[in-house]
Amino acid sequence: MIPAPGGDVTMPAIQANVGLIARCGLYCGACKSYLKGTCTGCHENSKATWCKVRSCCADKRIEICADCTEFADPRACSKFNNFMSKLFGLVFNSDRAACIAQIKQIGRDGHATAMAELKRPTLKR
Repeated sequence: MIPAPGGDVTMPAIQANVGLIARCGLYCGACKSYLKGTCTGCHENSKATWCKVRSCCADKRIEICADCTEFADPRACSKFNNFMSKLFGLVFNSDRAACIAQIKQIGRDGHATAMAELKRPTLKR
């Protein structure tokens, strides 16, 4: 963290890093909790056993939903498109399925770069 004038602490700069793409397509590298150091990000967060997407990807031995061969559209997957994810999307104006589509279209490097440039952990609905 970098001290700002007046003693306040500013968050570190957002960097593009494919390792910070969450299994559901969110970009942890632009998340305020990650930047503040209060969250380790999806892949490192062993406490996130509640996350159905994270568990599903681990069971299938894939890194992210974009690698799934069972569902071309993640919205068709009940683990990806569950009640909590719909609520999360509504509250945070988040479109994780669009993030997965972007990863499929421009790759992980492109997604990480795009999200770092937007300074957002998700694409808007």
